[in-house]
Amino acid sequence: MFGDLSGMMNKLKEAQQKVEETKTRLNTVLVDESSSDNKIKVTVTANREIKAISIDESLMQDPEELEDYLVLTLNKAIERANQINEAEMAAAAKSGMPNIPGMDMFK
Repeated sequence: MFGDLSGMMNKLKEAQQKVEETKTRLNTVLVDESSSDNKIKVTVTANREIKAISIDESLMQDPEELEDYLVLTLNKAIERANQINEAEMAAAAKSGMPNIPGMDMFK
């Protein structure tokens, strides 16, 4: 029994390491999003860190319009980054989990 416990602990450590490696890799996965008319372009990482924002000059004259564009475009970019992040993290966690009966968390 103790051999099995030791093996499970090693599997859990491997899973934790895979998750950490995935987090690091997701810092290099870039998500580009733009407004429907391309007046705003945003780049975020899959870990939801903003890397770049490009703003068309025409939006500089109207602060309220600029704010609306930024909010909408950033929210779209963050949503896409969340989807990538969640899928990658679930895959990393699932691949390293030991087979523990009754613990079918990742189906």
